[in-house]
Amino acid sequence: MSSTDSHPASTAHSYTLSDFDFALPPALIAQHPTPQRSASRLLDGRSTQPVDRIFKDLPSLLRAGDLLVFNDTRVVKARVFGEKASGGKLELLIERVLTEGDGNEVVAHMKVSKKPLPGAVVHMAGGRRNGGFDALLLGRWPQEDGPLFRFALHGAAGETPYELMERHGHLPLPPYIERQQQGGNDPDAAEDTERYQTVFARAPGAVAAPTAALHFDAALLADLQARGIERASVTLHVGAGTFQPVKTENLAEHQMHYERYDIPLATLAALERCRQRGGRVLAVGTTTVRTLESWARSGEVSGDTNIFITPGFKFAVVDVLLTNFHLPKSTLMMLVSAFAGYAPVMGLYRHAIAQQYRFFSYGDAMLLERSRQPCAGQLSK
Repeated sequence: MSSTDSHPASTAHSYTLSDFDFALPPALIAQHPTPQRSASRLLDGRSTQPVDRIFKDLPSLLRAGDLLVFNDTRVVKARVFGEKASGGKLELLIERVLTEGDGNEVVAHMKVSKKPLPGAVVHMAGGRRNGGFDALLLGRWPQEDGPLFRFALHGAAGETPYELMERHGHLPLPPYIERQQQGGNDPDAAEDTERYQTVFARAPGAVAAPTAALHFDAALLADLQARGIERASVTLHVGAGTFQPVKTENLAEHQMHYERYDIPLATLAALERCRQRGGRVLAVGTTTVRTLESWARSGEVSGDTNIFITPGFKFAVVDVLLTNFHLPKSTLMMLVSAFAGYAPVMGLYRHAIAQQYRFFSYGDAMLLERSRQPCAGQLSK
């Protein structure tokens, strides 16, 4: 298992956290997806002037020989509600499955008024005796004072952790989607089950969707193929840390979270073919960027990464980036600013706000090229 350096690669000292702040009207935070995936808006930010488009225009903006790389992780129903032996309510967000079958060990975030001690058993979804499952608290993770908690899960039918989550859990929608109620009693849950998942989701393990890929549907994928645009996939299991706020003005002091990734040999071969024919590598989403650039830095095709990409980072793989609009002062704002330039990105965000684009997971998308000239000025704070 490998990891990459969590600190900014270079010149992070020239930017502070406040540089990535901006005022976002709450009405622009999308609470629902568009009726059709590819009907979202697409802000084309590749030239000196932004162009407003529709997402289904994407194939016409690419050329034969380009390579799109997707993240094929699958969001699991990792949000589970239960109670302690005393009756006190608690909530688990299962971040990672450590073992299946033998031990059924997982690590999770725990939301509870008073945390139980190691050795305690909590009863999830009614508990094992009532058709749910029990969870034995083993300790903290990854070390004794770690931020997560390690549990051994025991279901009535001997299910694996993934089966238990599928049967008893709820999709862990981002915190800015405010309609999800306590206990998951959300009338729109069926909509989320379909739409907060990509059409090519394969490998279970994420607690948040790779949102830039949510815009793709079967017709759009067929159009890309017909135009001679190749597809490949990587896997990065998005963790809850993607929503972790940066709390230090000095970016070099921020500690990134770890996420698991894997790059298949077929994708490595596709990347090589793309380079040989002079095509461009288009990363669908920031998670794909982090995966490919982690591999470029470490040489490891699988492992854990906590790569932190800030302005000054030297990209080795990705030429074009398709991404949604991100939270103010987030590490994702820093990544896209590193990719396309701080002033251009801030200008594009100002344009998006003025034109009332939809923001965050269920929002609209933006297309960026690496190393382009500044456009549209800087977003005022």
